Amino acid sequence: MKILLSCLLFFNLLCFGLFALDKRKAQRDQRRMAEKTLHLATLPGAAPGAWAAIWLLHHKNRKAAFWDVTLGLTLLQGAVLYFTWPCFQAPL
Repeated sequence: MKILLSCLLFFNLLCFGLFALDKRKAQRDQRRMAEKTLHLATLPGAAPGAWAAIWLLHHKNRKAAFWDVTLGLTLLQGAVLYFTWPCFQAPL
């Protein structure tokens, strides 16, 4: 369980960092990351990191299409957590 939580923390920090890097590039008028890259970073359980970046950094907060995909990934991660949680609670 500790390994899983450590991996989730790592992926969330990585996702937040990628959003922050993309935000910095946007401010400096440099070449940006593809939205697909940000979505792929969100995929492995990093929806909280993505939402934290959207709200705290005000990055990608006006693009409805980006929000839709991020919301879909969040719901997918929630469903996976809901259906797999009993497996983590079962005694070995």
